Amino acid sequence: MGYYDQDYENYNSKRQKGNRGGWFLAGLVGAILGGLLMLFALPALSNFNFLPYDMDLSGEVDQQEDGIASTGEVKNVSVEVNTAITGIVDEVSDAVVGVVNLQEAGFWNETGEAGTGSGVIYKKDGKNAFVVTNHHVIAGASQVEISLSDGTRVPAEILGSDELTDLAVLRVDSEKIKQVAQFGDSDKVKPGEPVIAIGNPLGLQFSGSVTQGIISGTERAIPIDSNGDGQVDWNAEVIQTDAAINPGNSGGALINIDGKVIGINSMKIAQSAVEGIGLAIPANLAIPIIDDLETYSEVRRPYMGIAMRSLNEVSSYHWEQTLKLPKDIESGIVVMSVEPISPAAQAGLQELDVITEFAGQEVKDIIELRKILYKQEVGNTVEFTYYRGGEKQTGKMKLGEQDVLGS
Repeated sequence: MGYYDQDYENYNSKRQKGNRGGWFLAGLVGAILGGLLMLFALPALSNFNFLPYDMDLSGEVDQQEDGIASTGEVKNVSVEVNTAITGIVDEVSDAVVGVVNLQEAGFWNETGEAGTGSGVIYKKDGKNAFVVTNHHVIAGASQVEISLSDGTRVPAEILGSDELTDLAVLRVDSEKIKQVAQFGDSDKVKPGEPVIAIGNPLGLQFSGSVTQGIISGTERAIPIDSNGDGQVDWNAEVIQTDAAINPGNSGGALINIDGKVIGINSMKIAQSAVEGIGLAIPANLAIPIIDDLETYSEVRRPYMGIAMRSLNEVSSYHWEQTLKLPKDIESGIVVMSVEPISPAAQAGLQELDVITEFAGQEVKDIIELRKILYKQEVGNTVEFTYYRGGEKQTGKMKLGEQDVLGS
């Protein structure tokens, strides 16, 4: 039995040595074949862009994915942090100022800060400089000051304010004004375009704060009830952005990548389930309002001189029995009364007339009519289409001027 065991061990030892020699030889042959295969295959793979890097036949490999060139040479890389954003901020930030609303309060009628917002210096003319801000920022103020980027306070005069568009214009001494912002073309703004918001969120302690985002949407319509009667008087057209806009940013600048002001920051949707919805008044809508406020201290809006209701607010019974409208008429406004000696009266409009077209555009409701009307110039003569007793008629009206919200 002992002899049998010894033979078995000798046999097994020889077998293991033979196996090791075979594996070594096979591995050596495989390595040589693999090397030859890679030598001929790599250029072909590189030509067909199957490799995650560019291959140079000189032996240099450019690791484009990580931006590191592995050429066997070590270099020190110096990066200058100077982006387009910082350049824009340097050019515009001093033109964005704080606006301080001062009101009298208490037994002694002492003047104190009732709130703060932001404003944009858009014009410098001789000894005067002009600032646009929001109406709600300066509403109820007995005095107004602007706070410059270096903390200097400058008294401001309210030239005019418009509640409907939420815009106001201030005039200040130009002596300490260094920068003036330029307006851009807000009609060319596209969703996804990068923008910057500059203002004073939460007060002057955060003055000149810069936030970055994109244009989330254009021509958004926000319902406005200007007189608090529970009825929508106006749909404000605004730009939507996800750049952070907080209380105190109101009246500040929304700036495009060219450093131009494309909007005046106005509001944000503040709900617990809502994140990143800020709204700005488009520059192209703001400019004519600013011009009127600067020149006339009010917005010169045309008016017709009628009280009205949207047709969709009238029961279908009255459509047929009272107004006697054709069945294909489904939208318009109903004239409820006409002011004496008004443009509407001089044009021949009467109670219960139904206006369906105005200045060549379809009239769907009161908001649509006001939108069309307020784009006209005071004194313009416009054509309109209306139904009286079921009969279609046309007329012409020379628009007058009204300094309060009306039609």
